[in-house]
Formats: sequence, structure tokens, C-alpha cells
Amino acid sequence: MPKEKAHMNLVIIGHIDNGKSTLMGHLLIKTGAVSDREAREMEKMAKDLDRESWKFAYFMDRLAEERKRGITIDLAFRKFETKTKYFTIIDAPGHADFVKNMITGASQADAAILVFSAKTSEFAAAISDNGQGREHAFLAKTLGVKKIILAINKMDDASVNYSEERYNEVKGEIENLLKVVGYNTEKDVTFLPVSAFVGDNLAEPSENMKWWKGPTLVEALDQLPVPEKPIDKPLRLPVQDVYKIKGAGVVPVGRIETGMMKVGMQVEVAPTNFKGELRSIEMHHEALQSAEPGDNVGFNIRGITMKDVYRGCVVADAKSPCTVVTPKDTMTAQIIVIWHPTALALGYTPVIHSHTAQIACKFVELSKKLDGKTGQVLEDNPQFIKKGDAAIVKLQPIKKFPLEKYKDFPEIGRIAVRDMGRTVSVGVVLNIEKGA
Repeated sequence: MPKEKAHMNLVIIGHIDNGKSTLMGHLLIKTGAVSDREAREMEKMAKDLDRESWKFAYFMDRLAEERKRGITIDLAFRKFETKTKYFTIIDAPGHADFVKNMITGASQADAAILVFSAKTSEFAAAISDNGQGREHAFLAKTLGVKKIILAINKMDDASVNYSEERYNEVKGEIENLLKVVGYNTEKDVTFLPVSAFVGDNLAEPSENMKWWKGPTLVEALDQLPVPEKPIDKPLRLPVQDVYKIKGAGVVPVGRIETGMMKVGMQVEVAPTNFKGELRSIEMHHEALQSAEPGDNVGFNIRGITMKDVYRGCVVADAKSPCTVVTPKDTMTAQIIVIWHPTALALGYTPVIHSHTAQIACKFVELSKKLDGKTGQVLEDNPQFIKKGDAAIVKLQPIKKFPLEKYKDFPEIGRIAVRDMGRTVSVGVVLNIEKGA
């Protein structure tokens, strides 16, 4: 793989059945990332399972379980290239149960393709109050995904019939949603019509949409600005998984969020406080002497065991270890409630997700209720907060939580509150107060 091309992580998000996996599968074929043999195997498998319309989705949905159910469960990583960049795709599950995985995926992404179906019933479901299209748009913003390519899919459907009018109608509604979420739709969002199944407007302009004068999906990806890398900050790497590999020992893997990782440096793992020397770094099966933000790496630390490091830990430069919020401490966060059947009150203890960690935290103070649009304080110490409210709250974790203030390390200072299989609210950490 050439090092000259800029690397970006791309997450694919959107409501179930809006065609995300099909879109990515077809894109992988169009960009030459999938061999002819693999393509033929997938097509045969789809035929055997009597699911021919899913053949492209199979490149992303490689788990047999998903193939039977037709839904994306885990995050699948695939690579493809455009003229100037190479992308690692993180295919984020759209099914409600799987938003947990999606949070991990989006928090590693530099840009997102958000897929909405143009079919009336599917679009209505995705953008409704309960829709994952809506939920994913809020999450993408909170998780720091700055650029979005909005693919309006299924333009080939008989009910849509490549209609420019329907495209504009759908685009208008999504634009309103993204403005509420906080995106600048002029600067940060590229809208385009596609048919993932037929392949319209993926890599070459579509004969069926002569009215479309904008970019193809591949051109839009190629035009994405490469984000500045926070190389000058101290190292922060949230651990995504830990493997025990014969001959190599314990190998944690994760994506570097900030700083440089170099063989020989002293690192410290939060919250276990394990310190050790970094012995090796590997990316895409290649040994490296150093790695930088955005790189997904596996590495080995001298003397480390499985109990010293696990998913949700943060590996940092030993000279500047990661902050840990203990059960004695509190963190002040600014949140927006995006969904709740009733209201959030003191004592509420949902699971908080940040980077790769998931830890239950208790709401110990509702400090201020804010106007979501202006940020003005509407009420001090409200009794409760509900859907649509913005607020400043204090949270107390039930166990040690490696976390940073948003202004110091935005990459690991964002949180998502999950409960009852749904995202209740999203926000950022303003401050961490040490307890007695």
C-alpha cells in the first residue's frame, strides 16, 4: 500500500434497510478493492440463499449470522483507494441494538457517508423521532465527525424512478435535520443521489440522472479535506480489543487519537496504571517504528498481561498519563437529550460511552437547563430534563473511567448516554472534579 496517499477513516451510517452495506459493497467493486473471484463467490452465495438483491452487501456483512438475518452486527473494516486517498471503511450497523458498535466506529471516523433511502416509507421511518437516520446524525456530530457525504439511495426504486423532484424533497428534509443537529450544510455536507444496487452515480455519472450535475460518490470522497493530525499533543490511544498471540504475547489494538507512538517509549495504561516500554507496533501486518493519529495499530508493551489492559483502557505517554475519573470524583458534562420516554432526574444511572469505554454513571447533579440553540441558561438546578433539552450535569462513574476534558482532548472528551437499547443523550466533558 503506497504511503504517499492520504489516509482517512470513513464510517457508513444510516437506518436499517436504507442500503448501507449494499452501497459499500458496490463501491468496493467499483474501486477495485474486491477481486473478481470474491465478487463471483458472493454472488453465488446470495443466489444460494435466495437473496440475490443482497449480493453487494455481502462484502461488508461477512459474519454468517448477519448473512442469515441480513443485518450488520459488528464493525467490518475494509480498505479502498481513490485518486488521492486511501480509506479504511468502518461499516457501522444501522440496527438499533447495534448503536453501541456504531458509537465505537463513528468515534474513529474522519468523515461519514450517511445513507437515506428515497423510498417514501423507508425515508419516513429513518427520519422519524425514533429513526436511526436521525439518531446517527446526532451521534456523528457529537462524536466529532466533521464532514458528511449524504447519499440519497434507492433512486432506482419504481416509486422514485430517478426523479429530481423526489431527490430535492428528501434533501430538503434532511437539510433541516442536519441544521438542527448543528452541521453547516453548505460547508460540511455533500448531498448526492445514488442507486447502490444498480451502481448509479457511485464511480461514474449516471445515464438515468442526466439532471445531476454534482460529483459521483467516488469524486465526493476524493474531495474530502484530510483532517489536521494532532501530532503535537501527548499520546492517547483508546484500546479497542486485546489479543493473546502466540509468540507475540498480549497485543492490544486501537486507533491513535492524538500524539505519536514510537517503539522504545515509556507508556502508561489508564485506569490500571500499568507502565512499560513499547516493544513493537504493527499496522496492516507491517512492523512500524512509529505511528501517528488516525493509524489503527496493534502493539506490545514489555511485561503486560491481560489484566493490565482491556477494551476501554487508554494508553498514553507515561510523562503525560490519561486522566481517570474514579467513583469518588465527578465530571461535569454538557449534554443534549435526544430521546427519553419520560424524563431524566437525579440518581438516574445509565451506561455512558466514550471512545471505547462503556461505564455506568450516576447523575448526581442537574446544574443548569440551557436553551439548545443559544446556550443561554433557562433554569438553575432543574428537577428533571427531557427530550430536546440541553443541560449541564454532573456524573459520577461506578468504576474508574479514563476520560479527558473536551477542550484538552476532544477525541476522548465526548460522551453518549445509552439506556434501554437507545441513545438517550450526547455531549461533551467540560470538567473533571477530584473527590476527597
